[in-house]
Amino acid sequence: MFAKQLTVFIENRTGRLSEVLNVLKENGVNIISMSLADTTEFGLLRLIVNDPVLGKEKLTEGGFSSLISDVSIIKIPHKAGSLQELLKAIDDNGVNIEYMYGLSVDTDKAYVVLKASNIALADEILTKNNIETISCEQLIKM
Repeated sequence: MFAKQLTVFIENRTGRLSEVLNVLKENGVNIISMSLADTTEFGLLRLIVNDPVLGKEKLTEGGFSSLISDVSIIKIPHKAGSLQELLKAIDDNGVNIEYMYGLSVDTDKAYVVLKASNIALADEILTKNNIETISCEQLIKM
């Protein structure tokens, strides 16, 4: 199962992140999870939102460059070693993990957003190893 992630490219300057978030707020796009990473010239804001298509449309209108990509939102036990077991299953099948970030929505389970070089194969591996993935819609309802 795939989820849609909205990625926004933003300049590394004061106030630019607030401008992005204001566009989303003004258009009713709710942020479920986010990760911000920077390079020397720009930042990458990765978002799980309630409406990535609307978010992208409004950000484009606001002069921001963005894209929508497929990611997996994975539910794992909230205990030591769970993440390593997940990664081993993916690594053992030759799939590269491009990035990942965590999110927290309940106390019994941990959730990670994962972007793999071959998302379809990663999804097959997760299913084969009985690792549960969830949709954006399920996450929003939590």
